[in-house]
Amino acid sequence: MLSSRVKLSGPLVAVIFGFMTVSSSGQQTGGDFKSRADIGNCRLPGSMVYDPAGQTYLLTGAGENIWFGRDRFYFAWTSLKGDFILRTRMEFVGEGGHPHRKGGLMIRAGEGTGAPHVSGVVHGNGLTSLQYRKQGGGMTEEIVSANKAPAILQLERRGDLYVFSTAREGEPLIPDTLVCGGLGDEVLAGIFICSHDSMVKESALFSNLRVIIPAKEDFLPYRDYLGSRLEILDLETGLRKVIYTTTGSIQAPNWSPDGKSLVYTGDGLLYRFDLKSGKPEIIPSDFATRNNNDHVLSFDGTKMGISHHAEDDGGNSNIYVIPAGGGVPERITDRGPSYFHG
Repeated sequence: MLSSRVKLSGPLVAVIFGFMTVSSSGQQTGGDFKSRADIGNCRLPGSMVYDPAGQTYLLTGAGENIWFGRDRFYFAWTSLKGDFILRTRMEFVGEGGHPHRKGGLMIRAGEGTGAPHVSGVVHGNGLTSLQYRKQGGGMTEEIVSANKAPAILQLERRGDLYVFSTAREGEPLIPDTLVCGGLGDEVLAGIFICSHDSMVKESALFSNLRVIIPAKEDFLPYRDYLGSRLEILDLETGLRKVIYTTTGSIQAPNWSPDGKSLVYTGDGLLYRFDLKSGKPEIIPSDFATRNNNDHVLSFDGTKMGISHHAEDDGGNSNIYVIPAGGGVPERITDRGPSYFHG
């Protein structure tokens, strides 16, 4: 039985990602997709239920097909320009009434029933393919993937190149590529469901969904910053939840022993992120304001080992010990460079 709510009761790990998402954390109504509608003449109206607690999307819809020169299905999307990546985990809900019910990721030129599109599609019988229509009202074509019934879907746009990558849980992505120039610069990008039967509704649950803007070609590490997302990963379910987003750099989040907060480094300072309030606060570190991402908490949670670039040692990194709640660091290395690797 599928649930649209994430239960963070199992083993947890804090992770960070260096891509900038379109939304801040997916917490607003509708998540990343404020626009949704039936495309084409669907006899049964579709719907989307966004669960902000689990950051999941439950799509329900009917529609005859996404094929030939016209489409009938339910679609949730956001408008994007340039290059981007859509990534999600998808599961059908229930046994299904038609083996060719389909769901997945879609990049579309418009809301018209015959609009050009490129879609990463998974069918109810496991058939997986990169489907596309290069011209408005034209025939739909497809590239069949070697994967069957994958859980992980990724659809990337790089100019006129589209890459649909799929994977089963714990396995590497398998890509299929297509060159398609008929969609225009601004497109509708999102998730969809089609029952393949106008009189039946089907549902699919989308989780770990991310809309990612990749780095530009002239990106220079440690000079340019994409922003960071602080996420919690449930190791038992594989579900991830964004708990904080910033335009700066978050480095090396560590759990406090009581499980109530995360400690990380950003812009040379130490921060404690309180999980209950959802807000970070600076941990006072006196003169140590050039900390790098190497820090660790003691087992009892009372102290931290940190690495600070000391001016009196030519800017080299040196190791210090500081109370976990903040205070004046005590230097424990005679000379640098020395790093406290966690």
